[in-house]
Amino acid sequence: MPEIHLRKRHRLRQKEIVALSNELEALLGSKTFTIDDTVDMAEGLDLEVVFVNGKILAFKPGGQVFLTVRGLLVYHATKKFVTVDMGAVKFVYNGADVMTPGIVGFDPDIREGDLVWIRDVKNLRPLAIGRALVGAQTMALKEKGKAVLSIHHVGDKLWSLDEPKDKERTPVDGADEAIGDQDGE
Repeated sequence: MPEIHLRKRHRLRQKEIVALSNELEALLGSKTFTIDDTVDMAEGLDLEVVFVNGKILAFKPGGQVFLTVRGLLVYHATKKFVTVDMGAVKFVYNGADVMTPGIVGFDPDIREGDLVWIRDVKNLRPLAIGRALVGAQTMALKEKGKAVLSIHHVGDKLWSLDEPKDKERTPVDGADEAIGDQDGE
């Protein structure tokens, strides 16, 4: 994914927030943001991003709205998922496409070209967002080849765009260690 430069950030009207939220709810089966949230939209080179209370929780790759990985962590979707075995997790987590033999479960309503979210079989936590290259029936056959083209994953440029800057970084659940002063003081 090339460098992301956002421009034309603007606040959405209530009717736009309701329409976007309803579209996501119909697509993913979970309630998302409401008119009580601050929702902005900004344009990038090849996608639009949706800020909810200052965090990028949704985006529009190719004009179709979908939650980001962070958005899926906040709003727990029940549709459009592809579940991969634990052997595929490290590859998907690093941006690899999903191969059909690594799939152990999926939403039966997935069609070729749909945006889907990829989760692991053990924790059922989101790892990436991708575009289905085959439908659910083909996934069930477990044949060779790619099933999902990865377009967003943990740690990519879209994810990093929403990361706090080093000086603003605070430990989250003990995951980050205190960073010492780098100039030798």
